[in-house]
Amino acid sequence: MAERAEPVPARASWPLLPVLKRMAAMPLKDPFAFAGLVIYLLFVLVAVFADQLAPVDPLEILFTKAGKLAANVPPGVEFPLGTTNLGRDIYAQLVHGTRSALAVGLSAAIIVATVGTIVGLVAGYFGGTADAVLMRIADMALSLPFLPFVIVLTGFLGASTSNIVLAVALLLWPNSARVIRSQVLTLRERAYVEAARVTGASAWRILFVHIAPNILPLSFVYAAIAIGWAIITEASVSFLGFGDSTSVSWGMMLQDAFASQALSRGQYAWFVPPGICIVLVVVAGFFISRGYEEVFMPRLRGR
Repeated sequence: MAERAEPVPARASWPLLPVLKRMAAMPLKDPFAFAGLVIYLLFVLVAVFADQLAPVDPLEILFTKAGKLAANVPPGVEFPLGTTNLGRDIYAQLVHGTRSALAVGLSAAIIVATVGTIVGLVAGYFGGTADAVLMRIADMALSLPFLPFVIVLTGFLGASTSNIVLAVALLLWPNSARVIRSQVLTLRERAYVEAARVTGASAWRILFVHIAPNILPLSFVYAAIAIGWAIITEASVSFLGFGDSTSVSWGMMLQDAFASQALSRGQYAWFVPPGICIVLVVVAGFFISRGYEEVFMPRLRGR
């Protein structure tokens, strides 16, 4: 008598590989996503080659050849953006500040997307007590005022980049978790999920093999949004004086320019470039999220 074949779990209707291919091809189809990706790539290149682009230590106090403090030097050949009132190279601070911005943005985005995706999957698929507990925790996180919470947390834990990332992640994950949960509530009723249950697939296999690939673009959208939020938050906290004083960031540059009254002296090269960089990074995240929304919701292409 022939042995009975083991049942093979049904495959997801939208496997992971095709999803990744569509996500990789989206910047070539959507001009906004392409522009956002180009902006990010430029900032990544600046961060990687910061030491070559600006070999001067951004926190070093510089002196002129005559031995005087090189304070408030206007933009020129030697100092493209001039110097601060303490004699520090503004251009070097701008270039090296890119590393801090990307470190905060990417770290927060990975944590927010990972936590939000896992919580949304578990809450949406299992429901019941797990859903109620996780969503009540999300409601409590959403009820907290964003910037005051970040300031208080960094005040207690210490002014550091990692604490700012932690504070941002603690408050941003519920946004992605709630939306992903609502999507999982519909996906768990699809025919291919029911077929996987019938053929003996475990709940966790169904969750991460059959359902998770379908919500991956949505996770990527919230990760792109989280990058902008994290960079704005770091700049705001640093501007208010709660940032890491040992590292250079765009927010720290704005705080120093504000404290030294750079606007009244007409030192626009001190605070305008970091402000433009912050705007560009945030706008790039919005452009990318807009493009990838169409991967998850193809009906948007018909508007």
